[in-house]
Amino acid sequence: MSPPAHGFAVLRQRDYTLYVGARFFSSIASQMLIVAVGWQVYQKTGRLFDLGMIGLSQFLPFLCLAIFAGHAADRYDRRAILFLCGGAQLSCAVLLLVFAATGLALTWPIFAVLALLGVARAFQMPTGQSLLPNLIPPGMLGSAIALSSTTFQIATIAGPSAGGALYALAEKARGASGGAVLVYAAACALFVVAMTMLALMRPHRGGDRLVAISWASLLEGLRFVWRRKTVLGAMSLDLFAVLFGGATALLPAFTRDVLHAGPGVFGLLRTAPGVGAGLMALVLAFRPIHRHVGVYMFAGVGTFGVMTVIFGLTGSFWVALAALFILGASDMVSVFIRSMLVQVETPDSIRGRVSAVNAISIGCSNELGEFESGVTAAWLGLVPAIVAGGIATLGITALWAYGLFPQLRRLQTLEKTTLIN
Repeated sequence: MSPPAHGFAVLRQRDYTLYVGARFFSSIASQMLIVAVGWQVYQKTGRLFDLGMIGLSQFLPFLCLAIFAGHAADRYDRRAILFLCGGAQLSCAVLLLVFAATGLALTWPIFAVLALLGVARAFQMPTGQSLLPNLIPPGMLGSAIALSSTTFQIATIAGPSAGGALYALAEKARGASGGAVLVYAAACALFVVAMTMLALMRPHRGGDRLVAISWASLLEGLRFVWRRKTVLGAMSLDLFAVLFGGATALLPAFTRDVLHAGPGVFGLLRTAPGVGAGLMALVLAFRPIHRHVGVYMFAGVGTFGVMTVIFGLTGSFWVALAALFILGASDMVSVFIRSMLVQVETPDSIRGRVSAVNAISIGCSNELGEFESGVTAAWLGLVPAIVAGGIATLGITALWAYGLFPQLRRLQTLEKTTLIN
């Protein structure tokens, strides 16, 4: 095993750099799409429930297909799968552009396009996660994950900010539909750039090509996670904590109804978690966590819950912005530890299927969390739903740390997964 490398040395690996660049541009485009769709749908209907439907439309196909996608990533060219996913995302952006340009009043076609986007993400997430270790020497894994997370978080900064700014600018100049048209057109261009970078990479086949497709092989990733209790605890902690604590789906309503602001402010708030997460990921690229990783993981999730409560209770833009910034930074700590744990523990031959299980947990916490937030807000009200979600996250953190998975709290290092007393 090569010695550990930190910082930017990993960028000398050509295919890794192309992969990170493609992920960066496609992530910016995806973030711009979601910002525009969220604002456009809420502007059309004014219903909190519809904000939840944005997440559910993407999550259901993702949930149904992710296990199959993980098996595909272990059998076929992972680069080619990512390229096809990029083509599907480009098609979604084109359809949304056509809907906005023609002034479509219905919302169900938008949700149908988001379902197609969910299909693409079902294959994209496990394939990308399983491909990354194939692109770099083993000693660079921590730095590669951290820098990949940094670029992704920069995309979550640039995407919502650019999407919100472009939407507001075009809406002012061309009316309500003009904002969505400009954002969707820009997303189309970025998806084309991402697909070009993927095309320049060398083929990277999965590690388990000779295994026949069967229920036993499809479920191998799930069995592996179940046997590794630290991996199971890390994935399920993220799933349930963020499921209840995800307030970002309600940002369009929070911006308009609590802060009485427009899409420009919405873009800034949507950006704040990405700023915090991106800066934290950059710190971790140079100073990765080596000791007491379990304690750091639970501290990150607990801070996420506290910041969610503060965000829900405030009526100040600056307090909300600061809370979302800290929320993103604390979430990145747990994301980094979970990602490293999954990659270190998993053989390459089943990495796609294990990554699919990890992707499902992320999808459940994000997209299903958006649906849960929309339903809860429609039931309890906007502010009570956000605060209740943060409190639920704190409860989940305590239960996992001291009840269900104390071995995860005692995790000492990621290299040998040793425990501390």
